[in-house]
Amino acid sequence: MASPPSERVQLPRSAKVVLTGVFVFTAVLIIGPVVINTYADWLWFGEVGFRTVWGTVIITRLTLFVLVTLVVGGTLFGAIVLAYRSRPVFVPKSRDHDPVEPYRTAAVSRRRLLGIGIPVGFGVICGLMSQSQWTTVQLFMHGTSFGTVDPQFGHDVGFYAFDLPFYRFVLNWLFVAILLGFLANLSTHYLFGGVRVTATSGALTLAARVQLAVLAGTMVLLKAFAYWLDRYSLVSSSRKEPTFTGAGYTDIHAILPAKLILLAIAIICAVAFFAAIVLRDLRIPAMATALLVLSSILVGGVWPLLMEQFSVRPNAADVERPYIERNIEATRQAYGIGPDTVEYTSYPGIGTTSPRDVPADLTTIANTRLLDPNVLSRTFTQQQQLKNFYSFPATLDVDRYVIDGEPRDYIVAARELSPDSLTGNQTDWINKHTVYTHGNGFVAAPANRVNAAVRDATRDTANSDSGYPIYTVSDIASQGSDRQVIPVDQPRTYYGEVIAQANPDYAIVGQVDGSEAREYDTDTSKYTYTGSGGVPIGNWFQRWIFAAKYTERNILFSRAIGPDSKILYNREPRDRVQRVAPWLTTDANPYPAVVGGRIVWIIDAYTTLDAYPYSTPNSLQAATTDDTGRVMPRNEIAYARNSVKATVDAYDGTVTLYQIDEHDPVLQTWMNVFPGTVEPQSAISDELRAHFRYPEDLFKIQREMIAKYHVNDPREFFTTNAFWSVPSDPTVDDNPHQPPFYVLVGDHDTAQPSFRLASAMVGYNREFLSAYISAHSDPENYGKISVLQLPTDTLTQGPHQIQNSMISDTRVASERTLLERSNRIQYGNLLTLPIADGGVLYVEPLYTERISSAQDSSTFPQLSRVLVSYREPGTGGVRVGYAPTLAEALDQVFGPGTGRVATAPGGDAATAPPPPAAEPSPPQETLPDGPAAPPPPPPAADTTTALELKAALEQLRDAQRRGDFSGYGAALDRLQQAVDAYLTTGG
Repeated sequence: MASPPSERVQLPRSAKVVLTGVFVFTAVLIIGPVVINTYADWLWFGEVGFRTVWGTVIITRLTLFVLVTLVVGGTLFGAIVLAYRSRPVFVPKSRDHDPVEPYRTAAVSRRRLLGIGIPVGFGVICGLMSQSQWTTVQLFMHGTSFGTVDPQFGHDVGFYAFDLPFYRFVLNWLFVAILLGFLANLSTHYLFGGVRVTATSGALTLAARVQLAVLAGTMVLLKAFAYWLDRYSLVSSSRKEPTFTGAGYTDIHAILPAKLILLAIAIICAVAFFAAIVLRDLRIPAMATALLVLSSILVGGVWPLLMEQFSVRPNAADVERPYIERNIEATRQAYGIGPDTVEYTSYPGIGTTSPRDVPADLTTIANTRLLDPNVLSRTFTQQQQLKNFYSFPATLDVDRYVIDGEPRDYIVAARELSPDSLTGNQTDWINKHTVYTHGNGFVAAPANRVNAAVRDATRDTANSDSGYPIYTVSDIASQGSDRQVIPVDQPRTYYGEVIAQANPDYAIVGQVDGSEAREYDTDTSKYTYTGSGGVPIGNWFQRWIFAAKYTERNILFSRAIGPDSKILYNREPRDRVQRVAPWLTTDANPYPAVVGGRIVWIIDAYTTLDAYPYSTPNSLQAATTDDTGRVMPRNEIAYARNSVKATVDAYDGTVTLYQIDEHDPVLQTWMNVFPGTVEPQSAISDELRAHFRYPEDLFKIQREMIAKYHVNDPREFFTTNAFWSVPSDPTVDDNPHQPPFYVLVGDHDTAQPSFRLASAMVGYNREFLSAYISAHSDPENYGKISVLQLPTDTLTQGPHQIQNSMISDTRVASERTLLERSNRIQYGNLLTLPIADGGVLYVEPLYTERISSAQDSSTFPQLSRVLVSYREPGTGGVRVGYAPTLAEALDQVFGPGTGRVATAPGGDAATAPPPPAAEPSPPQETLPDGPAAPPPPPPAADTTTALELKAALEQLRDAQRRGDFSGYGAALDRLQQAVDAYLTTGG
């Protein structure tokens, strides 16, 4: 019964006006930023040429929002309306006997608000939740075939990648809609008397019984469909088996039949509910529901558990064999580590030939990287900063360039503007956003050399100019001169990793009528941006939009903004790629390269899937964790391909996506969704391709997988005895994984430098070296992975053991004690290099940094020593070299003359030993159970032999530069004769 109008609370008109104003103001605060940001995004996507991506995503999200809102809201509305219209008409004897009466009265007085508000509210909430799954819908609509079928059901993998997630999506939201509708219908019937419950009994009207039976029966039918889909989900199951992923023996012989049984019972249960429409006896659907619940417990839970415990576990290695084989094959396919990509080679771990006699080793050692990009950021900043507002990323990068016909690896970085480094008046809005707008130049340093060796580390580090990189700088000051070893036509950097750290991140550039150039370029010149990037901000409407976006009134009133002005924002390269291609997962480490005279950022991008039949999932964040501080998404993946390389122009921000994997069905699907957004592989220039590196994050995931899935035999796989592990970083105490490292190594067949990403692997929960994995980055072999497998019956020390051996060496320990009095010591990346036809050479740079007062921030790391370790073939002992240069350290390990020969192609202060008169310290040999062996006597210098040695080295260098292998052999013979004469004559 409705309450009399006199009992309703009436708000004063002024209160209604105030409440309406508050509501409108709140709505503007909530909706206004969304509208403004949406319009700004529309402008930005138009600037970068990817507005079709933005439009497709927005339309898909809106469509999903509307559809799910209508389905959920419509179901709720229909359930409420049907229950309300079929309510019984009765007058209770007393309000005391009907506790629902106050709520009924309130509902009747606001029936339109509740009848429409509740469905709309729940519908909008569900719609907002559903729109984030736009990728699921687009993959279903444009899915392609993988050409590979799963071994259990025979469906193409595309069914599991593109179709099954969509069916789950639809089923879940239908179930939500029906469940909410059932609860709304039940609540309405109860509120208006269609369902009456007393202490001793309950009763339903005919309408209530019919409506609730239909909704309940529909829910059970949806559950039956869920049981059918659950069958296919078994192929990605990680139920209780830690060894492998996918349907195992219990899944196939217990859970799969159980799903079919439960499906049949669910259909019977649904029929029982529908029968309640005609039959007045509710015991039938109640019994059916009890049967379904009991069956799910017994058939779906207890029976598989019993089979697992008493049939599978006692014979697991045998009964699980075919399913482990499926897991091995599928995981290799999903992560690109199958036999078509990965080549396994047996490797003894003990050298059989001197490095001097192996041309590939001479190349490897000559290009040994001594500069660590994780250590030298502050050194770059201190020596190449130029101004307080320039800076470099915390982690530098490694790339290679062909200089004088020879490929060389460099530590590279762009000299970027650092907004956080602006001080004083530099932080004024005008200066921060219209004057200091860009960085200046590209800085590179050869990775295998420094300017001079630090001879006395205990004294020289205070004011020494030794041990620092040899910089190659391409900036405004070097334009048009022959000082640019790596020529850059446009050194100004408006987009980068450091410049985007500003909050908010934007710069306003462009010519203002009647005014001079405003942007800082050099101390004597100003500059005006002329690039194609940036959103026009000359008209008042767009000035108002961006003033509201950044809550900055100066954008509206500043005279520094004219009709031709532009605003640059979203300037972080990785973020730009992620925005234009939200369907990709970007690598955490963009790196700058000079291509066509311009600085471009290169970003690796991956296509991934959450599920792949029988493939083992891996966490992106867990697998890529190291000490670099880079962050990857937390989600798990079961499939990954580096199918796209992206570039971002550092001057105008142009984003280009290139396809590099023409056989990836996931990429092909996304190219169907967004046609024209990815350039074909043929569009990649040779110069750009020469700078492609094998991506670190993908390599980290692949080495985690190879650690297990190099095993072929299922029984051996099940025992885990042959598994490997990624070693922890021996140079950082709290780093769980040693980062992989880029190196230039000599190709075994051609002796030419090959740029690779490599990593050592140790035994499962052990520290002995088990394998060496390297991925090729050179265009002709890009993506090929080589795995050197060490024998299990010999013990080759791994990174941690070698680190302990080197720092416990008497020379290292004694000098370290002296160094630590006034220096901070930091070890660089420990490189593992296969040499000597089976041996393993470890090389580690040691950096020192003078401990200064709190007021002095001018100290920074410098290369002071090089540590080298090699396992001697005969005794198995480990020889340790410790010297200011790599050449001297090699002489200590392999004998005099080796360092000079091996470092000949890059012979300078970085790698070459001192003149022959200053022989390196004598070698020391650490045997397994004995003292250091006595050193051989050093030979004296001899002018004739020294000249012959120099001539032989020049001949060797020339032959290697020309690629003349016959001449290379003759030069090696001459060099060997000169070395023998040098050692024999002794001066």
